[in-house]
Amino acid sequence: MRVLAFEDSYDIEALLRAGNVDTSQITIEQKWNSKDAVTVINDFSPDILLLDQFMPPFKGLEVLRMINDAVGAEELSRPDQIIGISSAGFANRAMLNDGADHAILKFDLANLNIWPKNNDE
Repeated sequence: MRVLAFEDSYDIEALLRAGNVDTSQITIEQKWNSKDAVTVINDFSPDILLLDQFMPPFKGLEVLRMINDAVGAEELSRPDQIIGISSAGFANRAMLNDGADHAILKFDLANLNIWPKNNDE
């Protein structure tokens, strides 16, 4: 599983590990800003894309709209799942409205049932 996260404040891999996610089965790439987001997505080809709303220079919703435009123009293959991970519920709802598959408060990210869990639960 290939995961690309655009998150500028918290280490996504650490958040997942703290939630008992088996990160040994995941390739995680984190970008701390959204500069060149569509190019980064195209180059990495993630299965799962995580978008924080409040990050520079483009907010998560803006990146999602860029993705939608690039997919529509056949310039990008859409990740299997796009997940809004803002700490603000309104921002996550906006991403859902614009085509995100899931939205969750970032500190609850490990609770999504898409992750492999460690067996020592």
